[in-house]
Amino acid sequence: MTLTDQPAGGPAASGPGSSPRADERFVIQGELPLGGTVQVDGAKNAALPIMAACLLTREPCTIHNIPNIEDIRSMAELLREIGAQVSFLGGGSLTIQASEITNPAPDQELMRRMRASFLIVGPLLARVGEAQAPHPGGCAIGVRPVNVDVRGFMGMGARIRQLNGTYTATAENGLRGASIYLDYPSHTGTENLLMAAALAKGKTIIKHASVEPEVVDLANFLVKMGARISGIGSTRLEIEGVEELHGCEHSTIPDRLAAGTFAIAAAITRGDVLLERVVCEHLDPVTYKLREAGVLVEEGGDWMRVVGRRPLAAVEIQAIHYPGFPTDLQAAFAALLTQAAGTSIIHERVFENRLLYAAELQKLGADIEVVSGQTAHIVGPTHLRGTTVRALDIRSGAAVILAALAAEGTTIVEDVRHVNRGYADIVGTLSTLGASIRREG
Repeated sequence: MTLTDQPAGGPAASGPGSSPRADERFVIQGELPLGGTVQVDGAKNAALPIMAACLLTREPCTIHNIPNIEDIRSMAELLREIGAQVSFLGGGSLTIQASEITNPAPDQELMRRMRASFLIVGPLLARVGEAQAPHPGGCAIGVRPVNVDVRGFMGMGARIRQLNGTYTATAENGLRGASIYLDYPSHTGTENLLMAAALAKGKTIIKHASVEPEVVDLANFLVKMGARISGIGSTRLEIEGVEELHGCEHSTIPDRLAAGTFAIAAAITRGDVLLERVVCEHLDPVTYKLREAGVLVEEGGDWMRVVGRRPLAAVEIQAIHYPGFPTDLQAAFAALLTQAAGTSIIHERVFENRLLYAAELQKLGADIEVVSGQTAHIVGPTHLRGTTVRALDIRSGAAVILAALAAEGTTIVEDVRHVNRGYADIVGTLSTLGASIRREG
């Protein structure tokens, strides 16, 4: 998809300059096998921190393979409010230049649109010694703690006050290197501290760091800017602060979560889909479970073919930090497991409200029970039937869409504004693969 300079909030499918309606919905006719080829877009969760990192230098940075989604436009709007110039070049590329930081305390309502907005705090503290941000917003999948970020900043010499849900951070004498242990491997916390440490005085060591591919991509981008980082891809990162960073050019990694969603879509519809522009290793936890369930998965250098087969076998999933099974794909996999014989179990180890989608799958006829706040049992196979469901967040929205593709009759998916934040024209992509899906409203 081509990324154009649209106002924040307008998905690709709505046309240039338009915004999605609050009552927009998807209408899906199920029981059609998917077939064809998908070229996977750049990773949302890599692009957003890389965009924030551009605040660390006065020079222009050009980023390629940017997905055409609402969150990207929201981040662009946020960076502009801070003082940066953001230019969409077309073809999935953009240039960001933050010659001057004019507003380190941007509009809070704008920041509350997505969790990634908190990623501006590290770069602003490092660059100008001050930043203000509300507690992160985004999807309602549970508490979004920023204690990892805040404790790390304080360890580097920042003063942080919290009042009425807003954090005010200052580092009047600049940040200094420190040894920081993360209570848990938060990818946002690791990214924020990486960016802050890049311009801090002295050496920073981050222990128990996140090793998610998107964190690695950010670290590689920072190195291109002139940062000195060792241990990239490991749980121990060492950063030697430098006086300044420079502009660079970079392409983001493919989106493993979008790729995983379309792989599961092929499996649940008994389809045959070829995914291109993927990093197969990033999808190992997903493809392992697909094969365990009985799905055919073939892999090449940068491609993957997924063929849905029956019968499917029940599996057990632990959703946990990378390299474990991604929490962002367990809802989609739950939809697939409604078609597996036996009792499947999903344990969610990251967000406490991530299983709220179970009620939406039940509306379609799924036999799914949340036996504790963090564990769900799914008995299958069940015959799903179309009805009206809601997209509660980005990933649960994908789950109900996938279930609707396998369901008998027509399903209406409401609140699809959440899905627009994470998937570039999912309607167009699924339609190209043979799905009967349209956007209304």
